[in-house]
Amino acid sequence: MKTTIAIQNLKCGGCAATIKNKVSELEGVDTVEVDELEGAVSVVYAHENVLLGIKQKLAALGYPEVDSENGLLTKTKSFVSCAAGRLSKS
Repeated sequence: MKTTIAIQNLKCGGCAATIKNKVSELEGVDTVEVDELEGAVSVVYAHENVLLGIKQKLAALGYPEVDSENGLLTKTKSFVSCAAGRLSKS
């Protein structure tokens, strides 16, 4: 199955690296692609029940779906995730 999820707080390649690395670790996830320009994550996964876990992981990293709550704590998480992604790329 393949789904594209529009997310908030996606700013750069550091964010994209963190998203790709962390979501790829989830069981049942086959492929993760991040479109920085569109602010979206495309995921190929094995079962429909994996999708909820993907969305929860994105939110936990600070990248909730568009139309979800995006308070200060969530934005702070995205900055931390972004920094971690930048460090992992270097």
